[in-house]
Amino acid sequence: DKETIGIIAEEFGYGVDFVSAEVQEAIEVEEDSDTDLVTRPPIVTVMGHVDHGKTSLLDYIRKTNVTDGEAGGITQHIGSYSVELDQGARMTFIDTPGHEAFTAMRARGAQVTDLAIIIVAADDAVMPQTKEAISHAQSAEIPFIIAMNKCDREESNPDKIRTELAELGIQVEEWGGKTQSQEISAKTGLGIPELLEKVILEAEMLDLKANPEKRAVGTIIESSLDKGRGYVTNLIVSAGTLRVGDPMLAGQHSGKVRAMTNERGDALQEAGPSMPVSILGLDGAPNAGDDFHIFENEKEAQKRQQLQREQGIRTQKQVTLEELGRRIAVGEFKELNLIIKGDVDGSTEALADSLLKQSTEKVQVNVIHKAVGQISESDVLLASASEAIIIGFQVRPSGTARKLAEREGIQIRMYSIIYQAIEEMKEAMEGLLSAKIEERVVGTAEIR
Repeated sequence: DKETIGIIAEEFGYGVDFVSAEVQEAIEVEEDSDTDLVTRPPIVTVMGHVDHGKTSLLDYIRKTNVTDGEAGGITQHIGSYSVELDQGARMTFIDTPGHEAFTAMRARGAQVTDLAIIIVAADDAVMPQTKEAISHAQSAEIPFIIAMNKCDREESNPDKIRTELAELGIQVEEWGGKTQSQEISAKTGLGIPELLEKVILEAEMLDLKANPEKRAVGTIIESSLDKGRGYVTNLIVSAGTLRVGDPMLAGQHSGKVRAMTNERGDALQEAGPSMPVSILGLDGAPNAGDDFHIFENEKEAQKRQQLQREQGIRTQKQVTLEELGRRIAVGEFKELNLIIKGDVDGSTEALADSLLKQSTEKVQVNVIHKAVGQISESDVLLASASEAIIIGFQVRPSGTARKLAEREGIQIRMYSIIYQAIEEMKEAMEGLLSAKIEERVVGTAEIR
């Protein structure tokens, strides 16, 4: 903490200068008065299992065809589209490639989405990726609507999907629950008007407003380097109005907005709240999920950029089991989030249940995601987004997941005996965790 740093530095005859607050305070967010606020279109993310028809649904809504152009009909990059419906209401859709990107954005604290449509193919089942999409939406605390796609097919069975959802604890409205759902077909357009009405209804309940009069703020969705044009950045304006010529700071990069286009490639002069646009002019490629701010002049933006560089990477201490006991003792720990991956469904369930029973008055144990299979990058991203510890039971992380976990400071614990896991969890919560056994990977071999 600050005092200790000061004392230690004085011992060695140095003075200390803290800059973090300046960076935070440096970017003044203009306050909105209630009179300035106007209703803004909702931003809707479409999530779900691969090949269940996310892009086809958007295509139908946009009345154009994107999937033919995607390699093998799979979405490679985030598309964001602003759509005007027949009744004049506007919406912005974000089509995510799976939801790793969505999680990566959430892991950086970007609450881009107002609500989600989770798509499930009625001729298939609730897949692991569907469950993951649902646990993402729940941990982000955004409302979601279930869309059961492919209902035009003879083999489709929406009731089976409703049953599987009920097993996950999600009751749809038709069965007396709270979650809205809709049977649709992205091919024929069956049920899509009703689905959009439900989206509008959810959005009205959220009462989304923004002030278009101030300097723009918003979130980067993705950025890339284009050979002919330089850095192309796709972003969504969350409040204010973005204009060509505005000096911008996005993450670690700054520059002037030289050109701005919508998703169809038409040039724009300005973009208001909830508008997705693509801009040119930044001096680098910011990360997905970074915020952007507009300043009076370029000097100002560059000064901020300098400060942000000095601040470097946020020192965000992720939770570890060793840390847990100490934090509980200090009384600053109320919830412990876990992600459990196992080799078979039975043992994953059993482990999840027995760990949930470890909750005490002081600490609530939450299992935010449990699944079968090796620990993947998306598990690490979810852990980073929700400050969780990953527990692997008879499974190991993939090489890339291990590297990512080291970089993000996420702890992965691996167990092969259920009692050992429960025992360690108990000890950690009582602050008695003994010397840790650490495994170091010296090499990996692939058997061909």
